[in-house]
Amino acid sequence: MDSQTSQSSPAPEPPRTFQVDLRGLVDLLSHHLYSSPKVYLRELLQNAVDAVTARRAVEPGAPARVRLYPDGADGADGAALRVEDSGIGLTESDVHELLATIGRSSKRAEGLQEARSDFLGQFGIGLLACFVVAERIRVVSRSARTPQAPPVEWTARDDGSYTVRTLPDEARPEPGTTVHLVARAGAAEWLAPERVLSLARDFGSLLPYDVRVGEEEVTDLPAPWDRPYASPANRRVALARHCQGLFGFTPLDSIDLSVPVAGIRGVAYVLPSAVSPAQRAGHRVHLKGMLLTERAEQLLPDWAFFVRCVLDTDSLRPTASREALYEDETLAAVRDALGERIRSWLTGLAAGDPERLEAFLSVHHLGVKSLARHDPEMLRTMLPWLPFETTDGRLSLEEFAQRHRVVHFTRTVEEYRQVAPIASAQGIGVINGGYTYDSELVEALPSVRPGTVVAELDADTVTAHLDAVDPAEELALAGFLAAARATLDPLGCDVVLRAFHPLSVPALHLDDRAARHEQARAQAEAQADDLWAGILGSLRGSAPRSRLVLNHLNPLVRRISSLPEPELIGTATESLYGQALLMAQRPLRPADSALLNRAFIGLLEWATHGEEGR
Repeated sequence: MDSQTSQSSPAPEPPRTFQVDLRGLVDLLSHHLYSSPKVYLRELLQNAVDAVTARRAVEPGAPARVRLYPDGADGADGAALRVEDSGIGLTESDVHELLATIGRSSKRAEGLQEARSDFLGQFGIGLLACFVVAERIRVVSRSARTPQAPPVEWTARDDGSYTVRTLPDEARPEPGTTVHLVARAGAAEWLAPERVLSLARDFGSLLPYDVRVGEEEVTDLPAPWDRPYASPANRRVALARHCQGLFGFTPLDSIDLSVPVAGIRGVAYVLPSAVSPAQRAGHRVHLKGMLLTERAEQLLPDWAFFVRCVLDTDSLRPTASREALYEDETLAAVRDALGERIRSWLTGLAAGDPERLEAFLSVHHLGVKSLARHDPEMLRTMLPWLPFETTDGRLSLEEFAQRHRVVHFTRTVEEYRQVAPIASAQGIGVINGGYTYDSELVEALPSVRPGTVVAELDADTVTAHLDAVDPAEELALAGFLAAARATLDPLGCDVVLRAFHPLSVPALHLDDRAARHEQARAQAEAQADDLWAGILGSLRGSAPRSRLVLNHLNPLVRRISSLPEPELIGTATESLYGQALLMAQRPLRPADSALLNRAFIGLLEWATHGEEGR
């Protein structure tokens, strides 16, 4: 049965070969892999530098030159560029195997593996990227490994066709490679001399070899952060100038980011103005001297949003487009190491340069607070420095805790505005914990400052600190209080009578998050259709209520409490309620706005009616 099955099985087809549409591949590169046509020059520089590196691996004393000549010998055919290097070069067999096979890289060639770790490129795309700006590429190369072999010429067009031929010795007397590009229609600007010089300096300023555009030097070594300076002040001035030229701002300070064990060298510049934590800063990253990206976002911890940095690395991996960093364990370790460098800088300022630290925190305290949330040691270090809004003014946590036995705080800015004036008059210190990270840091205070008592200040706590009114006096005002409570009951608000300072405050509106949540639910229920109204109504429980605390010491409240007419008491109570909402800077619900309008009209009618009576 097996033999029958075997006889009836069809013979396997021979393997087939993918057909590559080079024009489609060029379109893919230019519109999807690379962010801009300018990367063609980086690929040319990268290939040239890698070729020099490969030659020096076998000939340590070999020349290390890269030259770019815009509008060179091929200019008769249109805008052109010639790039020459003194690198390892190619034989005719290398050309057939490497240049004409997409995805194959000379960096994989036998005999060059020992230099592989020093190469910039890892993906073998190389010259193919030049078709983004060129319709024709001509390569003339002579191998340093087989110098007796003649120079070889490879000419390719963007339709996928190419030719290979050998040339006389004089066409390329010395080992190395020359690449000739002729611009495609509409791309001539990318090969213009001023554009080539600008791009070469941008990509290659930190390359380790002699790179020039014509006679103009491209490399500028050593890097600004590695140069010797006469004094720290001179270093700060030079780096500030470098930052201005690179990023367009004068930094508050600079932070050394050199981490030799991780193969990192560079500097972080502190932004001169505050930025949002959500704003992701773009950092400049060079890979072995070649600019990889200007927009590296994942290089630093999230809390370090107050710096822009530039660095050169030997250890990080690029993505396939070589325009971003590959997220891996190495990048995570580097991110932690750079975060530690910035953390050490902050600690050093706290220990030895308080003026510079204060200047920094006046702008970027939010970043340090973000760090301190998860770093108890940093919180402990920054206790005397981090600013908070309090009823005693703008103070550090350390100073506030020294003044008050209990550190009271609110979780929202709304709550703080409600209670701060009254609490302060009663001698209660309160921190506004409504800003980003502040309540978290206040709650963490006991863990870094043993013995500190922290308590959230809510409406009940504030009311408990206000003086009660004499029972006999409150009983005498029972009719007034009943009318006032009846007026505000539909708004979910109770009325309480207390005596407190300052005397100028007639009424205080207090609620908590639960009360606001219930108000929002009730408002949504009123606006919902039948189905949603039923669902929201099912969530209704014994709802917490806000309260209007009337100040019995205030002259206006005393006069209102003696009014004989319940209707006028109601109008006056609505006015006190509306004024208390406005003083607390609370957002007004539609019902609150309607109440304010009604109270205003009612007072006008009462005033004009009084005039008519006179």
